[in-house]
Amino acid sequence: MAEFVLDNGTLRVGFTTAGGSFTSLVSQGREYLWQGDPAVWSGQAPVCFPICGGLRDDVAQTRSGKQIKLGRHGFARKQEWELAEQGEGTIAFRLASAEHPELLEQFPFPFTLVARYALDGAKLQVSYEVTNEGDEDMPFFIGGHPGFACPLDEGEGYSDYELRFDADESATLCTAVPSTGLIDVENRSANPMIGRMLPLTHELFDFAETIFDVLNSRTVDLVKKGEEKGLRVAFPDFPYLIIWSKPEGDFVAIEPWGGLSTCSDESDVFEDKRGCLTAKPGETVVRTFSIEIL
Repeated sequence: MAEFVLDNGTLRVGFTTAGGSFTSLVSQGREYLWQGDPAVWSGQAPVCFPICGGLRDDVAQTRSGKQIKLGRHGFARKQEWELAEQGEGTIAFRLASAEHPELLEQFPFPFTLVARYALDGAKLQVSYEVTNEGDEDMPFFIGGHPGFACPLDEGEGYSDYELRFDADESATLCTAVPSTGLIDVENRSANPMIGRMLPLTHELFDFAETIFDVLNSRTVDLVKKGEEKGLRVAFPDFPYLIIWSKPEGDFVAIEPWGGLSTCSDESDVFEDKRGCLTAKPGETVVRTFSIEIL
């Protein structure tokens, strides 16, 4: 494992080859990224690939009959990546099946995945680049899972914060099924938002995550109520959004996903899952999001 830092004077971001992601997000002395607690959630900002969420019994099949066997969120977050590039305000990490052929036992498609990060003022740009290194179409999913510190400063409480969406959202949301990790899209739950605001409480996460399977917003702000202190997550390329925490966790994860856990109306055919992307042989598919300090 190797660690790196990018610092442009406004934003200081730490990175690691363990999972190919970022470990710190500091601006004006304030840490915005959850720093992890194995007793609560040891993650910080894992990369979800080649699935987002989970498969029914951790198994799916392709239309051509290949078996895919993946644990929740896939394997990318648990792998040691290699440094691909580093420049002024930029860094990239690579995970490739050519160097990890054992991954083909779980996901039988040769691939290269590059996570590219760039600082732009108070903004961290995140780009996931997925290349099909095989000779047949490659179905896959990609997503981010950043968890942010909440509250941001001492003396504040979790419920002092809220999420502000940039558009009106549906009155009902699909329902997570904690016993299976899957999603019930037919028996929907009431959206806990008030207007375009989602007040944060630990009780909100007593049952499960909040899943926006019909998403209108392209940005969500995590801010202290009545103030502009916080951050903005922009996700122009992602159709789904997950809001998640633990009841005892001083964090909230704002997760732009390209897919969802297997839903109640879906079969176990991989390509038939919601949001499935396809990379043609030799093609690179790119998806981006950003985190901006307000």
